[in-house]
Formats: sequence, C-alpha cells, structure tokens
Amino acid sequence: MTDLQFLGRMRRIGWRGEEPLAAGRFARVVAQHRAGYELHDGSQVFGAQPAGHFLKRTLDPTLRPAVGDFVEIEAGKPPHIVRILPRRTVLSRAAAGERYDRQLIATNIDYVLILTGLDGDFNPARIERYLSLTEGSGAQPVVLLSKLDLCPDPEQRLQLLRERLPADLPIHAVNGRDAQTLQMLSEYLQEGDSAVLVGSSGAGKSTLTNSLLGDQRLATGAVREHDSRGRHTTTSRALLQLPTGGCLIDTPGMRELKLTGEENLDLFADIEALAGQCRFSDCGHQGEPGCAIQAALDSGELGLKRWQHYLKLNEEREQQAQVLEARLKRQRDTRSQRPHRRPRGQDRD
Repeated sequence: MTDLQFLGRMRRIGWRGEEPLAAGRFARVVAQHRAGYELHDGSQVFGAQPAGHFLKRTLDPTLRPAVGDFVEIEAGKPPHIVRILPRRTVLSRAAAGERYDRQLIATNIDYVLILTGLDGDFNPARIERYLSLTEGSGAQPVVLLSKLDLCPDPEQRLQLLRERLPADLPIHAVNGRDAQTLQMLSEYLQEGDSAVLVGSSGAGKSTLTNSLLGDQRLATGAVREHDSRGRHTTTSRALLQLPTGGCLIDTPGMRELKLTGEENLDLFADIEALAGQCRFSDCGHQGEPGCAIQAALDSGELGLKRWQHYLKLNEEREQQAQVLEARLKRQRDTRSQRPHRRPRGQDRD
C-alpha cells in the first residue's frame, strides 16, 4: 500500500496527520466493551484486546485506550493494542462518586456538539457546565437546540442564550428529522472531521444520529412529560462513520457533569474582568463600597442567575482542584517511600 493510499484510508476514520506513520498496523478505537475493544482501520471493523501493560490496576485510567484513540496494534488472535498515539484533543470529566478519577468522554475530536431540547430539557446553566468542561479539550463547542418542531417560540430561548453565552459560539436550533438540519450539520462532519455528541437522556441524540446515518441504527425512546427527560437508549460510547465522510461519537446521556478542577472558566471572563474593577482587591461582592459586581447586578449588565451559577462552578472547581492536588501528593509520597532496589548482582555490604 502506498503512503497516499494509507493516509486516505486513515482519513476516513478521522486521522488528521499529513505524514505517513512509521511501519506498523494502526487503527482507531470505535467502541469499548467489557470483553475488549472494537477497532476500525479504515477498511474494516475488528475486535482487539489491550496489551498487558494497560491492565495494571495502578495505571491511571486515562492512560488506557478510549473511544476516539488512534492506536498501534500487533498481530495475534485476537490482535493486541500495544500503543496509543498522541492525542490531539481530549474531552473528559470527573467521574461520579467520592473518589477523584478522571473519565475520558472522547479523544481526537474537532467538535463537541452539545445537544439540549427546546422543551422541558432546556437549561442554560447545564449548557454552561458543558462549555466549562469543553474549554480545555482543544475542540470547538457547538450548541444544538433540538426539537425545534415542538417549540412554539424558539427565538426567545435562542436570544436568552445569545445574551448569556460568548458571541462567537455557534448556536443552532435544529429538528433531528429535518433535511435542512442535516445539511447545516454537515459543515462539522466532513471527511477527516470527528465530533462527539453529548447531552441529557431524552434530548434527541439518537434521533439526530439516526438521521445523520441515514438509517434507524440506534434505538430511540419516549420522554417523561413533566421534565422531558428520557431513559438511556444509548448505553455506551461508539464512533460511527457518516455518509458525509466525518465521524460521530455518540454518548450515553450524562446526569452528572463534575468539573475536573483544571478548568479556567473562560466562559465567565467578563465576570472576572468586572471583579478586577472593584475598589478593593479582596472585595467579597457582598455590598462593599465600590463593588463592580454589585453595580453590574443592579444595572442589569450582569444577570443574577449567571452570577450565581458562576459562583457555584467556581466553588466546585476549587474543591475539585484541592482533591486532585491531594491525590497527586499521595502518589508522590508513595513513590518516594518505595525502597531503592539494588542492581542485580550487586553485593550487600
């Protein structure tokens, strides 16, 4: 196979590199199951197992293969994943529970499509949380408001988001079954593009994915009337090749979106700038004289709900950062306490 043929094949599964890879067999992780991984090499899908060094219990979970990874494999029955190629983008969150663990959502993606319904699922604060998680991923966020056909006044909700979110953030109202929606989304799903679709259960991810695929490959379900939430119809992450040439990673609905502690909260840069204008550098924004935050709240320049959500996310980020630092310190202490091993054959005194 020539270099051009190899690159063309890899590009069909989202490879962005322009230079040929070193000799070896390469593929992309398209699904992960308890029994192993499914890989795609641009021509076919096949099963694979991780090499032994990925199975160590002490290994950081983020260092194991994840959906979206490009990997090197060696022959076998089944083939084995021996190396993960450098990730150009990573979308992650803190895993649910008391212990601090990082959970990878997707890797090597160009776009994060944040889907929320224009029905009872509509929640600007949740969209801000998704955006906060996305900002450090290296991927471009795109907000999609689904169920356009079920909303009598979508422009009101669109305007609310445009006033609350950054001006350069793409925001689209979509109908998952409409041809115009599919044509618009094709801009983000051309050959070589990879996108991950995230959102709550019942937001319409499976419906939209089926339309993009051109068939009813994924199960869809009804939503509850009182809050427009649905059951999980997608139970695991899967990378799908689309007729447009791009790749889409569909994900299960996420009920808990915990910050990792490493976010910058750039989404709220305007609030940070306002805080810098307060008369006192240690202003608590609770009624002190010369408080720029209180002045902005009083004038309507800063919305109360957005301010309260910023405080909530900022507190959560600081707590997560402390937990992360404590975990890293324990790991450093454990390494420093390990006994020094003498080289084999060296005599004791």
